[in-house]
Amino acid sequence: MEHRDRVVMITGAGGRLGSPCALAFAREGARLILTDLDASRLEAVARAARAVGARVAAIPADVRLDADVERVVAEGTAALGPIDVLVTFAGYVPTTYVVDMPTEEWDRVFDVNVKGTMLCCRTVARQMIAREAGGAIVTISSGAGTSARAGAAHYCGSKAAVNMLTQVLAIELGPYNIRVNAVAPGLVLDQVVRRGEGSPHPYVRDMLAAIPLGRTGTADEIAAAVLFLASPRASYVHGEVFYVSGGAHCGRAHMAVARGNIQTA
Repeated sequence: MEHRDRVVMITGAGGRLGSPCALAFAREGARLILTDLDASRLEAVARAARAVGARVAAIPADVRLDADVERVVAEGTAALGPIDVLVTFAGYVPTTYVVDMPTEEWDRVFDVNVKGTMLCCRTVARQMIAREAGGAIVTISSGAGTSARAGAAHYCGSKAAVNMLTQVLAIELGPYNIRVNAVAPGLVLDQVVRRGEGSPHPYVRDMLAAIPLGRTGTADEIAAAVLFLASPRASYVHGEVFYVSGGAHCGRAHMAVARGNIQTA
């Protein structure tokens, strides 16, 4: 168990990706500081983690607020000890065309996905630096950070910002032996969908055409990547955006193969 007795803080811990990751760390023997805006979802994952023997501090909070982030870190470390690992799952994923977008929606996406990530990283990094014991930070990006899509200007932009934030933090925190990496999930659904099977939503069908492995991912596969990057096995992995996408980030796999001579001018 690589994470036994390590203190792991996870934001967005009640979410579809955050919850399985919290349980994966729990099964590894980690002590968990869990936070989420939704108190009921948070308590559900906390109960599940305690059921496998984990010590858990579940603290509802809004990662957009400095005071809330400071409170989570203060209360969590008072209960379980200083933080060894931070994972930032908290995110907001609406879909709206730019011409129809309320300014408030744009602001909320960047407040949660970028500002919230920064506030958590800043607060935890300060503690790690003062402690002089190193640590690991895993931010959660997305394939959307490098792949534009209609209706997601704010989400794509926010995840591109997370990618750059991750790399800047890697430069700034590396001298303190604090490793910073991002996990960028591809399309993850509650149930695996494979190309050519069933009648998926048109968006899922089109996405599957661009995934070389020909299937959607699972939350457990995202959790496995997070646990690896947070572990000693990744001791020289730093400043990386780690794609877990079935190969969807490799290019436009759905494009027809170009054969023969094609005039482009």
